[in-house]
Amino acid sequence: MIKSISGIRGTIGGKPGENLSPLDIVKFTAAYGSWVKEKNTGKKIVIGRDSRISGEMVRNLVVSTLTSLGLDIVDLGLSTTPTVELGVTWHQAAGGIIITASHNPKEWNALKLLDDKGEFLSAEQGALILEKAKNENFSFASVEKLGAYELDTTAMQRHVDQIVQYPLVDKKAIAQKDFKVVVDAINSTGAIVVPALLKALGVEKVSVINGEVNGKFAHNPEPLPENLVALSSAVIKSKADLGIAVDPDVDRLCFVCEDGSMFGEEYSLVAVADYVLSKRPGNTVSNMSSTKALKEITVRHGGQYHPSAVGEVNVVRKMKEVNAVIGGEGNGGIIVPDLHYGRDALIGIGLFLSALAHHKNGLKSFRTKYPDYFISKNKIELQNGIDVGNIFDKIKRKYRNQPANTEDGLKIEFDDDWVHLRTSNTEPIIRIYAESNFETTANNIAQRLMKDIKEFI
Repeated sequence: MIKSISGIRGTIGGKPGENLSPLDIVKFTAAYGSWVKEKNTGKKIVIGRDSRISGEMVRNLVVSTLTSLGLDIVDLGLSTTPTVELGVTWHQAAGGIIITASHNPKEWNALKLLDDKGEFLSAEQGALILEKAKNENFSFASVEKLGAYELDTTAMQRHVDQIVQYPLVDKKAIAQKDFKVVVDAINSTGAIVVPALLKALGVEKVSVINGEVNGKFAHNPEPLPENLVALSSAVIKSKADLGIAVDPDVDRLCFVCEDGSMFGEEYSLVAVADYVLSKRPGNTVSNMSSTKALKEITVRHGGQYHPSAVGEVNVVRKMKEVNAVIGGEGNGGIIVPDLHYGRDALIGIGLFLSALAHHKNGLKSFRTKYPDYFISKNKIELQNGIDVGNIFDKIKRKYRNQPANTEDGLKIEFDDDWVHLRTSNTEPIIRIYAESNFETTANNIAQRLMKDIKEFI
């Protein structure tokens, strides 16, 4: 089990306290519900889930726990993370819970917790809930005061409608291009909502692979190149203009070019930001594990770029501080603040296709507009009891002559290149990301630092 700014996440089954057992689900849900009641901002909670095998079981526990606290539930059913975030505001709710482990494999599930703005809780708010759970500091309602339950099956269509109506989404230009698209929906709710969005944008030639919504993910659900081989093949075989991949809760997005090559998940945000900034100049934000290409694009449009710590809540906080017009994370997470402060693959698709529709040639040609930097993404699994902070301190001392940032783990600069070391918010691992103009250089930097970490462990 992992408790972080990304929610309460764990593998289903096993012992309470070590995995995400039914007892843990009830305990953390009760702690969250009690926190909501104390805030006194209302008694309505919006929930939704992805297609995970454990999703219905977890949902039943969450609903029963919240109603037993006297809270009213609006259940969006099978949904997406950004749809639930928007749903909190539509229903003027006091909070929300998204039942999804995002890109984690099928044995995982999680409770992603939202405030009354439909945004992820801060670290401080999360700490209060963890303390409540630890102390079991909650009191349940009497039988006369149990909460109510209602099902809202309209939310994903309402989300689609908002994307189509968004001022910078050019439905007419997209429809005129007559794109042929293949979608990898990874057996989750993207199979429902992404084709619906494409049809609403005038894209008639849509085919879906891994489209059965059963939570039995056909491949590792993280939308990385090694997991999108089938999508690349399908794009080539069907002579499609592009492929679209999302993760199970539809908050991450990446594209495949017409020749089956990757557009690059880092460049989903870069391309969308370039398009938005051409219409609305301003500031941008991404986390410090994201490509430097966003900074270059922002400066070119006369804006200022600001890095943040990794994690959606950190990006959002920084975006509000600097009044950013676009932001997100290099893992394909795009945040458009005047729609809502959350990563949203659907608005990403609408804006990306709008930009592509104004490009004369295909997606492969469109990609050449942007730098070809390479990020080497690696990880080391962590065993219990390892003092990561001590390891990072030793590495910082070893590279003391290089500029370093310790706001989020350890980021070290080597001239125009960088490496970022940090513990994951979602898995028991250390992530090691390195970027350079050259693939070999990025890989060499990452391997050098991985060797350092293993040596100090």
